[in-house]
Amino acid sequence: MAIPTLVLLPTWGTGHLMSLLDAGKRLLGCRGGGGLSLTVLVMQPPRKEYASAVAATVRREEASGLDIRFRHLPAVEPPTGCAGVEEFVSRFVQLHADHVRAAVSGLDCPVAGLVIDFFCTTLLDVARELAVPAYVYFTSNAACLALLLRLPALEGEVTVEFEEMDGEVDIPGLPPVPPSSLPMPVMDKKNPNYTWFVYHGRRFMEANGIIVNTVREIERSVLAAIADGRVTPGVRAPVIHPVGPVISFTPPSDDPPHECVRWLDAQPPASVVFLCFGSMGSLAPPQVLEVAHGLERSGHRFLWVLRGAPAAGGSMNPTDADLDELLPEGFLERTTGRALVWPTWAPQKEILAHAAVGGFVTHGGWNSTLESLWFGVPMVPWPLYAEQHLNAFTLVAAMGVAVAMKVDRKRNNFVEASEVERAVRSLMGGSEEGRKAREKAAEMKAVCRKAVEEGGSSDMAVHKLYEELSTQTA
Repeated sequence: MAIPTLVLLPTWGTGHLMSLLDAGKRLLGCRGGGGLSLTVLVMQPPRKEYASAVAATVRREEASGLDIRFRHLPAVEPPTGCAGVEEFVSRFVQLHADHVRAAVSGLDCPVAGLVIDFFCTTLLDVARELAVPAYVYFTSNAACLALLLRLPALEGEVTVEFEEMDGEVDIPGLPPVPPSSLPMPVMDKKNPNYTWFVYHGRRFMEANGIIVNTVREIERSVLAAIADGRVTPGVRAPVIHPVGPVISFTPPSDDPPHECVRWLDAQPPASVVFLCFGSMGSLAPPQVLEVAHGLERSGHRFLWVLRGAPAAGGSMNPTDADLDELLPEGFLERTTGRALVWPTWAPQKEILAHAAVGGFVTHGGWNSTLESLWFGVPMVPWPLYAEQHLNAFTLVAAMGVAVAMKVDRKRNNFVEASEVERAVRSLMGGSEEGRKAREKAAEMKAVCRKAVEEGGSSDMAVHKLYEELSTQTA
């Protein structure tokens, strides 16, 4: 009999595609491998910039020797008139229903299950039609998952906009959440992006299980609240499988170290604050000036990955920065010796792993957050989009691994120079807040690494999921 296959359906963003692929590859390693294969359904991305990245990933994985097959789905015409990313991705995925149905039903081996990205819940109908067990892969944390599971009920409980409500938002397992810490798509109930978030939260309940890129020990209270029904009163949520941290590491190379790493080699231990805002993070010119003034006045060493605005034409990816144009006159000369401003892509994981890095000013995307925790680096979260405001709240109020920074949401998440200076000094200096964040981050480093070791909580969750999948195809 042919080996059963687990079908993965990721979306095309790097943080979604690689995370789901790496989670799938952990299942391949159970029982020494050989009991399960992976079939990845690849949607043709709506933009060329994503298509080339996806193609490179597919080539790399096909050359890995692992039992992974890629099936490219036919292209669809992208939807138009969308209010934002959440609506666009959800509707774009929905258009693939017939192609996914044909691809899964046409496989020449038993199907152990279908694992879909959390933006793909419209395709749970396809899994039901084909009698295939369906799992949602949630690339963010359990706190955000709890909000989405809670959102259909909150829809009825909170009749005004969240920012107009009295008090704070109740998400069991978390401290009371200020409305200002809710994700961007939730802040306007009239917006289709909000409607799609409510839709996905409702449909999660139909899955056979939800696989989450988190660690049980770092989100114990909120995972317990989901498991015991407090987040979804009256109905039991699907079984949660916390399998994180799922982090993709590049194999060692013979290439010389990156210039940023070589610069860090010359800095004292834990002396450098690292600033980087993710694959879609760029700052407007007035904001760049505030950051520059704040960093200069802080007196601390820093490595700042400064990207330019996306190119015209609707791209979301930053461009290489023109430092002479963006930075204050004389800034690079005045900070010579204690600073490096890097205007293009930089190897974030290698930088966070370096002994000279003592803190991380980050947009707070969950993949970047997990990388920071893996290396024990405390953070200053500066949320820019998506669920990052809730991540920032969780890192500060629930986990204690970060120093809070005041972000003005009404001014496009603007931060004044004085606040940059204060937050960096607090994180890197002798403040009690910074000391506690550093201690807690060091604890989290040990917890994350233990979780994925043999017998750790995430390792056990992967094996439990493997057994469940194997039983369903036995």
